[in-house]
Amino acid sequence: MNQSIEAVNILLVEDNATDAELTMRALKKNKLANHLVWVKDGAEALEFIYATGAYAARNPNHTPKVILLDLRLPKVNGLEVLRRIKADEKTKTIPVVVLTSSQEASDIKECYGLGVNSFISKPVEFDSFIKVVSELGLYWLLVNKPPV
Repeated sequence: MNQSIEAVNILLVEDNATDAELTMRALKKNKLANHLVWVKDGAEALEFIYATGAYAARNPNHTPKVILLDLRLPKVNGLEVLRRIKADEKTKTIPVVVLTSSQEASDIKECYGLGVNSFISKPVEFDSFIKVVSELGLYWLLVNKPPV
């Protein structure tokens, strides 16, 4: 088993390659991307989280410290991914941060209703985007204390 897959701190669920690269760059700037896995759709995210499909050899007990989740995803949308994570006793305590271009009040309300830990609208301006992602990485990986 690939050690980097077992020691994941951040699961980035993002279908847009540019947004994923910007997110990873911001995290690398603060040395927070060493244990990051990027998946490109909701179906792959669920395979990773539940150690099925391409990730069947992964130990499902090694959960990410945080999941950065886009809402507009192919195959399985982000709301459904969030719904499944938060409805399952084994995964509901994994912090999920929605990082999306949506600013729709209905998306925000639904995400919090499903148990999201944070909802962040992606800033359009490059420097603001880098700052927001850096700060959220620092908070969820270094400041936040998850349940043991």
